[in-house]
Amino acid sequence: MYISDFLNRFDNLSKTDNLNTIFDKAIAAIDERNSKDPNQEMANGTAMPKELLYAQRMTNCLLDFKPDASEALQIAARAQHICRWEIPRKDYPMNKAGYMNWRNDLKKMHANLAGEILESVGYDAEFINRVQFLISKKSFKKDNDSQALEDVVCLVFLQFYFEDFATKHDDDKLIDIVKKTWHKMSEAGHKKALELPYSDRSLHLIKQALV
Repeated sequence: MYISDFLNRFDNLSKTDNLNTIFDKAIAAIDERNSKDPNQEMANGTAMPKELLYAQRMTNCLLDFKPDASEALQIAARAQHICRWEIPRKDYPMNKAGYMNWRNDLKKMHANLAGEILESVGYDAEFINRVQFLISKKSFKKDNDSQALEDVVCLVFLQFYFEDFATKHDDDKLIDIVKKTWHKMSEAGHKKALELPYSDRSLHLIKQALV
C-alpha cells in the first residue's frame, strides 16, 4: 500500500459505515488528527500533510519489518508523531537540554492524545496503558515491541529522511548520528537497514559509522 492506496483507504475509513472495528476507528481518528498538519510534504508527486505521511510510512515499515505486529504496536506506530507540529522545536532553547525537554514533552503529548482516542473508541485501560508505554519508549532494550518500534523509527528515518538530513550537516555530524541510530537498533533492524537503498554518499557515511 502506498500513497494512492492509502488515500483511498483513508477516504473509506472516513465513512462511518466502514469503521468495522475499534482498531479501524482508532486508526481513522489518528489519521484525522494528523491530516490537520499545516506542513506539507511531497511523495510520489502528491502533497500530503507531513505527519499523516510519516504515520503511513511508520505503518508500512512496521508491517514489512514485523508482519505479526500486535494491535497495540500497530497503533503506537501510527500515533508516533500525532500532532507533532503543535509543540515546535523553536519554542525550546537550542541546546541539548532544550532538545531533550522538547522530545519528552512530545512523547507525553503523543501518549496522551493516543490515550484519549483509544478510550473514545472503546479500548480498555490495560490496552491503552500498553500503547502509551510503547509510545514513551522507556524500555525499548528490554521490551520486544518497544524495540521493534524503535527499529521502525530508525528505519523510516534512514529510508525517507536521511538523504535530506545529510544535505544539511557535515560528514562528522552525520557519522555520529548514524552511530547513535545504530546503537538503538536490534540485529534484525541492522540487517533491514543495510538492505535499504542509499545514495553513494550516504552508503559511504553509513559504512564509515559502522567501522
